[in-house]
Amino acid sequence: MDREASADRPNGVPAAEVQGARERSRLLARAGTVGAGTLVSRALGLLRDVTLAALFDRDATDAWWVAFTIPNFLRQLLGEGAVSSAVVPLLSEKLSREGDEAARRFFAHVRGASVVALAAVTVLGVVFARPLTELFAGGYRDRPGELERTVTLTRVVFPYIAFMGTAALGMAALNAKRRFAVAAFAPGLLNVAMLVAAFSLRAPLRALGCDPVLALAVGALAGGFLQVVAQWPALRAIGFADAPRFAVNDDVRRVLRRMAPLTLGIGIYSIDLVLSRRFLSGLGVGAQSYFSMAMRLCDFPQGVFVMALSTAALPSLSGLAARGARGELAKTWAHGFGLATFVALPTSALLVTLSEPIVVAIFQHGVFDAHAAHETARAVFWQGGAIWTVAAVRQTVPAFYALGDSRTPVLVSAVDLCAFIALAIALRDPMGHAGISAAVAGSSAVQMVLLLACLRWRMGTLCADALLRSAWRTLAASGTAAIAAWGAVRLAASDTAAAGAIARMWPGLAGSLAFGGVFFAVAWGVEAPELDEILAFVQRRRAHRPSQSGAEATR
Repeated sequence: MDREASADRPNGVPAAEVQGARERSRLLARAGTVGAGTLVSRALGLLRDVTLAALFDRDATDAWWVAFTIPNFLRQLLGEGAVSSAVVPLLSEKLSREGDEAARRFFAHVRGASVVALAAVTVLGVVFARPLTELFAGGYRDRPGELERTVTLTRVVFPYIAFMGTAALGMAALNAKRRFAVAAFAPGLLNVAMLVAAFSLRAPLRALGCDPVLALAVGALAGGFLQVVAQWPALRAIGFADAPRFAVNDDVRRVLRRMAPLTLGIGIYSIDLVLSRRFLSGLGVGAQSYFSMAMRLCDFPQGVFVMALSTAALPSLSGLAARGARGELAKTWAHGFGLATFVALPTSALLVTLSEPIVVAIFQHGVFDAHAAHETARAVFWQGGAIWTVAAVRQTVPAFYALGDSRTPVLVSAVDLCAFIALAIALRDPMGHAGISAAVAGSSAVQMVLLLACLRWRMGTLCADALLRSAWRTLAASGTAAIAAWGAVRLAASDTAAAGAIARMWPGLAGSLAFGGVFFAVAWGVEAPELDEILAFVQRRRAHRPSQSGAEATR
């Protein structure tokens, strides 16, 4: 008899199946906690970017987006991406096999190594701000003063990586302990700080003879610091606030060995971003801003639910992998994948159908005019259409990490990079900045197909029958809703260039409402199980909210 079958059998059910069912039943609740925090953060981020677009001209926003991308690129490379994906599975294994005390020692040693690495990277980044900026935006040499402006912004904002790297490690510990609330809500502080800085510091900086866009860099630093501070009480509560231990022991070496291929994989993926910025820097004023505004709009639905599910799933998948429950791991992955595509497919359909009305409704204010809205909508069309493929990738990669396979995502990322470069070079001349967004979408589709094929080989199953049934129901609801939304926009259409702010918002709002109403009606009609699960979850939360403690909500 195999290990799973010979495990304890409460009520005659194998222990592995009990654990797998428990993890699947809690997945939506945990994702709901992460999603609620991410919703607040992304809503504030969208408000921040609408404010930025309205208050600063395109030269200023082009400089800012490149400057802010550079520490964010390294944060993904050294912080949030590699650290979380390496530390959460190993910390979950420590907790499962050796207990809390061993896990705390492990975390203290990892924190010590992180402090040293982040301090060194911060110093190097400030010193080498110019070559870094030229790497990301070499095309700015042809725009008088733009390169110097971007170098200054990069130098000021670069220490942000130290705060975010520290916060990323804290987030890994909280997620491993299934404490998702603080880690989910803390990023909203960055957007609050930047909004306050944008409104309060522009005039004083201008009076001092400084570039007003420096207000955004000051706000980013303040927001990074606040995120670290906000995590501290929660880390103390779980016993993970001990002082860093500066020694390279076996635990640190294990993390570094796990991080090496992860960092390589994320680095390959991030080269897409470097090349995107470099291609865009040579495509005229506004190209960086249009691409970035579109990315912000598309990141909003992805972060609220898709990334929330991915974040919540990694500890569950890691725990099942540590117990050797491969069958339950496959079922839990497929369950999260189905939920993610139930949200991502209609979101892609909505943004492809209503790209321009939605951009006009959200962004066309202040100095962000109709031309800027149209150009941003071109980028949204392609980036929005790829939301479902990005969702598939983000739900699939954690399964490899949980299985201890960090090489496959690296190899797939290398192929994805080649696809992106080929598409970007082919499309940038005929399509301009929208060609870069189209290249991102095309390479994401390549990555999705390869990852699913590799995971099928790795796990032996993708539970494909259930996933295909789910996808057809979701596609039927999304297609019907897109037709209804297109009709609603035509009925509500107005001259957006001449209309006031409220009139400009109406077509996008009407189309979105029509899409949402028809989608949920059709999904209910075809008996989509994902809709039933989401509605049941909402009803349970409403019924138990008066008696539910904060600790239970994050469990």
